[in-house]
Amino acid sequence: MKTKFLSSLCVLALSYNIATANVFATVDGESINADDIAMVIRNPQVDFSSLPKETQTAVINQAVEKKLLSKEAIKSGIKSNPQYIEAMKKIEQDLALEIWMQEKFSKITVSEAEILTFHKNNPDQFVVPTELKASHILVKTKDEASQIIKELNSAKDKKAKFAELAKSKSLDPNGQDGGDLGWFFANQMVPEFSKAASSLKAGEISKEPVQTQFGFHVIYLENLKPSKTLTLNEVKEDVKQLLVEEKFRNEIKQLADNLRKKAKIEIK
Repeated sequence: MKTKFLSSLCVLALSYNIATANVFATVDGESINADDIAMVIRNPQVDFSSLPKETQTAVINQAVEKKLLSKEAIKSGIKSNPQYIEAMKKIEQDLALEIWMQEKFSKITVSEAEILTFHKNNPDQFVVPTELKASHILVKTKDEASQIIKELNSAKDKKAKFAELAKSKSLDPNGQDGGDLGWFFANQMVPEFSKAASSLKAGEISKEPVQTQFGFHVIYLENLKPSKTLTLNEVKEDVKQLLVEEKFRNEIKQLADNLRKKAKIEIK
């Protein structure tokens, strides 16, 4: 994890710390390398090598132009400009803070005992709710839903009949997919639907229409994964990261509070 506290300029300076072995051009003997290209693209998600050849050439030419103009700016004596000096002070402060923060963060450690204790004392955080795989048919009235349930109860292949009726009768657009809702956590749906679906066994169809704010549903539960608590081994790395971040935040907060007490601060 890298904490982000920089101005956009400083973020660019750090984010583009990529390999500089490739030289794409030279300007008066100075190389145009990967860092220069990245500063032109200004998006670390863009892979320069995957760009079309003409786009690569345009980017390289922009980097050459940037290098020429930067050299001209320095030659003009811009470094003595008060605005430049002030801006450099700000960049230096932000950059120092960023690197210092990263150093602080890298030194935070968490013991096995701390990980075990957190997992033991916070069981609710590691519970995976019951997952259901279901389909439904949505209609306007209770009578329509009741009639569909009757047809399904008399069908030899209930699953196939359910998909057929969903396609022809369901008001939900997913009716064309047989009413398939895929896998979902029980608590993701509206309460009435979740309660009814959770009461079914795998392979069962709701015995009565289920009313929600959307209308009346007939539910077919295809499968389910019972709720479970994740083991320590399953979440160990996540817990470690969580504790490291918490320790880091607390350490920085305490340090900032102490510094505030010693500093003369006037908020206007």
